[in-house]
Amino acid sequence: MSQKSILITGCSSGIGHHVAHALKDRGWRVFATCRKPKDCARLESEGLESWRLDYEDPESIRTGFEQAIERTGGTLDALYNNGAYAIPGAVEDMPTDAFRACFEANFFGWHELTRLAIPVMRRQGYGRIVQCSSILGFCALRMRAPYIATKHALEGYTDVLRYELHGTGIDVVLLEPGPIDTRIRENSRTHYERWIDTEASPWKGFYAKIVHPRLYADDLPEDGFELGCEATTAKLIHALESPRPKDRYFVTTPTYIVHWMKRLLPWSMVDAVLRRN
Repeated sequence: MSQKSILITGCSSGIGHHVAHALKDRGWRVFATCRKPKDCARLESEGLESWRLDYEDPESIRTGFEQAIERTGGTLDALYNNGAYAIPGAVEDMPTDAFRACFEANFFGWHELTRLAIPVMRRQGYGRIVQCSSILGFCALRMRAPYIATKHALEGYTDVLRYELHGTGIDVVLLEPGPIDTRIRENSRTHYERWIDTEASPWKGFYAKIVHPRLYADDLPEDGFELGCEATTAKLIHALESPRPKDRYFVTTPTYIVHWMKRLLPWSMVDAVLRRN
């Protein structure tokens, strides 16, 4: 049996980095891509095959995908869309261009790459497309609107794609992690500083008292619910290697709790809980 191949995005750190190494250790041929060439060089030094693929750069999406296909001789067993970022801030402080930028990286680029993968998987008669969504793909919290909007869009998009590809041999799966120990908070600082004018905001006091201490803290108090990246990797392995993968995989206790809250409780009660966070 030939070695299975997977193209992964967002591998510079966090979930993507952990997954890339774990799958390589399991015998997969891993193409671990990321936005910055220096991170690609580091991944190469770690023994991974890596090159640049930036969701905000359509040309890099095309060339990055073509490089994977060239290396396998025209096949691809799996695609794991993973790279994304957040922009903290209140909705009324968020310029429309900030939403556009976030959607380009977290949604439109994913669609671009997915459309390249589907014809290859159709020709070979099989494949797995796994999308890394979030608990925020089906619930909302304050100060996270662009990220939440992209993940809600991704959930609906992925459901439609799964329906349309039913019977083709291509499985489409959602991963929905809750709090995972990654660098998403640190990585969001530059986007926050670029887009949010805190001095002119009616939320100025909230930013100073609530947002800044969390966003810029070197170490946050331990969260009893937060898990390491290995929790997501375990679910991804099942999604990739099971003969019959689930449509959705929840990761972390809060994800299960919110899922059942939204199914069992009145909307008013759910809102009362979530708007305090």
